[in-house]
Amino acid sequence: MVHTSPLDQAGTGDAGGMNIYVVEAAQNMAAMGVAVDIFTRRTNNQVADIVDVAPGVRVIQLNVAPVSGVTKEQLPSYIPELSVAFKQALQAETYDVIHSHYWISGKVAMPVAKELDIPLIHTMHTMARVKNLNLAEGESPEPMIRVQGETQVVAAADALVANTDAEAASLVSLYEACPDNVSVVSPGVNLKVFTPGAGRASARKELGLDPDAHIITFVGRIQPHKGPEVLIRAIAEMVSHSKHLRPKLITNIIGGASGANQSEVERLTELVSWLGISDVVRFAPPVPRTDLPQWYRAADLVCVPSYSESFGLVALEAQACGTPVVATAVGGLRTAVADGISGVLVDGHNPRAWSSVFARLLQEPQRRVLLSMGAIEHASHFGWDATSRGTLDIYDRVLSARRDAQKHIG
Repeated sequence: MVHTSPLDQAGTGDAGGMNIYVVEAAQNMAAMGVAVDIFTRRTNNQVADIVDVAPGVRVIQLNVAPVSGVTKEQLPSYIPELSVAFKQALQAETYDVIHSHYWISGKVAMPVAKELDIPLIHTMHTMARVKNLNLAEGESPEPMIRVQGETQVVAAADALVANTDAEAASLVSLYEACPDNVSVVSPGVNLKVFTPGAGRASARKELGLDPDAHIITFVGRIQPHKGPEVLIRAIAEMVSHSKHLRPKLITNIIGGASGANQSEVERLTELVSWLGISDVVRFAPPVPRTDLPQWYRAADLVCVPSYSESFGLVALEAQACGTPVVATAVGGLRTAVADGISGVLVDGHNPRAWSSVFARLLQEPQRRVLLSMGAIEHASHFGWDATSRGTLDIYDRVLSARRDAQKHIG
């Protein structure tokens, strides 16, 4: 993963769910006896060349200049240089498979896997063609170089890992992937960290929040595609038609600017002021993952208004903490949230529709209790150990097929 480091704070820059996915899956694979090295582009001179993040899991820096000031959009021009550094790094050890994440890493890995004759497994996480079909208003489409790169990685990979059946279908229909090469392995949630804990009242006391407040929380990178503006406009709609909710309403937007959207937080802050809801909307920087469960527990609802999601780890984490989720009925969120059982899925991004769902749920505490119970149950089926086992099964199938092919040739 060369466009972001697994050591980066999720929720800011280009660090998001993929960072969490890679580290959690690697740790669980290592616990099952499989050593994992995670290669990333160096973005910090203060970090050692090799960082042990868990027993059997190392993060190895690829020293490709420049260290800082390179955006994700500029990274494709460094792919040849990164491939050379990656090949050199791999020659220090013996590796059974290469598993690339996101298209830029896939492009870096492709020539190395071919030259060293190592099977290549790839996980997209997000796809340009899917994003471009679901853009937020004013959002720039993903460039053709990414579409072409993804198409090349799909053709080159020995196996493709999709997060959901919907993503698998997109790989086949939009990228002409061979169905036999596509396997579905759902991401997970750390069920030892994300738990109901001591409950909502305790979490609010620790965070200094009003025990009687109506709290709606957004967690993620602050970029148009994640939909924080949808939440803001929905809150403005809600307080205009349900004025009695306003005195006790708190809307937390937790996250940092992402990629090319460095001014997005400032823009949204100005929007909140223009809409006259500064008294109910609060912006906060990303919080450490050790603190995040308390923010989920403290909320009545967690909002995930994305325009597309490969899966939606925030939704799963919140539910594991016992908090119902209101999310867009798109992509992986249809799997991450059990509509009417662990939360509510909303069609489209009309603020009025979202405000109606928020107002109804905030005024139905008994329904929220039922959704909370359903959320915990639903999330319990998505442990990272299942993700790791499913991924290792794919590795085994690819390696077995390769051995059988070599025997046949021999």
